[in-house]
Amino acid sequence: MHLAAATTAATTAATTVVPTESTQQAVGYPSLFLLVLIGALVPVVPTGALVSSAAVVAFHRTAPYSLALVFVVAALAAFLGDIALYWLGRRGMRSKNGSRWLENLRGRAPEDRLAQAQEKLNEHGIAVLTLSRLVPAGRIPVMLACLLARMPLREFARGDAPACLAWTATYQLIGILGGSLFPKPWEGVVAAIVLTVVISAAPGLWRRMRKAATS
Repeated sequence: MHLAAATTAATTAATTVVPTESTQQAVGYPSLFLLVLIGALVPVVPTGALVSSAAVVAFHRTAPYSLALVFVVAALAAFLGDIALYWLGRRGMRSKNGSRWLENLRGRAPEDRLAQAQEKLNEHGIAVLTLSRLVPAGRIPVMLACLLARMPLREFARGDAPACLAWTATYQLIGILGGSLFPKPWEGVVAAIVLTVVISAAPGLWRRMRKAATS
């Protein structure tokens, strides 16, 4: 009797735990895709922190291939978002009235960063796209440089694909590091977010310090 009751309780617990994790995955992956896609189109969403946080949660899951799914979903969303934004930018370049997407790109690409991106694009071609996503705030100046150089969409996509893969792998590794250092997922998420914010803010702070030192 006791054995039957224990078996029933274990079965009930198993059926309540597994759907919970499955439900989280069913909601989490589409949410990650949409947020990264929107972040690529509207460069104000901290997509790196999103990928790192998702990697922390996937690291603590029992379901197989969770980390691989996070990688595929995030990389695909980043790539599609970049392609859509570049297409909108090209459309704005051909339009006499321009577009708000093109103006948004111009507003987020300081003249010195744009000039540097154009110089690197002339020297290294589409290979510079890979580094553009790894350097904080480097994606938009390089994308605008590609637009001004009238780079075809197919050529941009060929350079952007490895860039998105490298970007996703980098921020997923940050999440895995946070997940391995802390036993609870929320602690790893906080650590990953703090680390991504520091990485994103470091170049800007360094430029300000250099500017203040030379002035």
